[in-house]
Amino acid sequence: MKLSALIRPAQYGLGLILLWGLFACSPPPLVQQQAYVFGTLVEVSVYGAPEAQAQRALTAVLARFDTLHRTLHAWQPSDLSRLNTALAHRQRAPVSAELAAMLRDAQALSTQSGDVFNPAIGGLIALWGFHTDAPQPRVPDAAAIAHWVKNAPRMRDLHIKHNTVWSDNPAVQLDLGGYAKGVALDEAVRILKAQGIHNALVNIGGNVIALGTHGDRPWRVGIQHPRKPGTLATLDLLDGEAIGTSGDYQRYFEVSGQRYSHLIDPRTGRPATGMRSVTVLVAGKRAGTRSDALSKPLFIDGAGHLAEHAARLGIADYLAVDANGEMHASPAMTARLR
Repeated sequence: MKLSALIRPAQYGLGLILLWGLFACSPPPLVQQQAYVFGTLVEVSVYGAPEAQAQRALTAVLARFDTLHRTLHAWQPSDLSRLNTALAHRQRAPVSAELAAMLRDAQALSTQSGDVFNPAIGGLIALWGFHTDAPQPRVPDAAAIAHWVKNAPRMRDLHIKHNTVWSDNPAVQLDLGGYAKGVALDEAVRILKAQGIHNALVNIGGNVIALGTHGDRPWRVGIQHPRKPGTLATLDLLDGEAIGTSGDYQRYFEVSGQRYSHLIDPRTGRPATGMRSVTVLVAGKRAGTRSDALSKPLFIDGAGHLAEHAARLGIADYLAVDANGEMHASPAMTARLR
């Protein structure tokens, strides 16, 4: 297959990564826990460890997720929302060393994407009604959108020194929703390893990372259709690999037959419409964080220069469904799909 070749199967689609094939097995058991964090369903599965050890590890992972949720929430009281209040008033604010490190990392990823991945547009996301648990079907006034685009909040407007943060641009309002799930994946792997767990799968609303194997085979995930139930293909995840998906089917509303998702193009101030979903496969250091953040600019930029943009971001494995339902896959990803 040529890079970014179009595939037109009878049943096309790609979307939320779901756990697939985790059926009952003989001992050693598969131990799982679920929770609702980051506005989505979280599932952590441990294979091949004694149940008591697995449960302790799972409890530690979910406790860490809860801490991250309370630290990084964009519209409920949190360390991040308090920082946003200070930024809006042109004030300097002290932050934890951990949050400062995350902001520096998000700045670097934003620069790598040409500011298309832009966590500084929290105010614009709120304007579109996505700073609620249930988005309201209301398109903002065009003048209000233009105002945010003109003010052009960017991560490079943020200054971080000695764990103190301030901005030259009061329009900067941080929303790490496209970053936090990836951080949580990497944190989960760190905690599981520290707890002596060698084989696990972590799924945060379709962002998935693998640790070790599922018995004598790799962990296997399915790729769901973005418009209806059912899987399109399966993919084996190797140790340390992560998959991140950005799609228009989880947080969205419709007005007059038009779908508006939470994935907003900072250049236009409007939800991107060129894609239905984009999935990237990432391995190596901080695989979870990179898989979460880097799927966003590929989704927002659309299918026109998908291969070129993926190469710029260092993404060799991607699978996308554009607005017409046509599927685009890199050769590397095509070789991995079942």
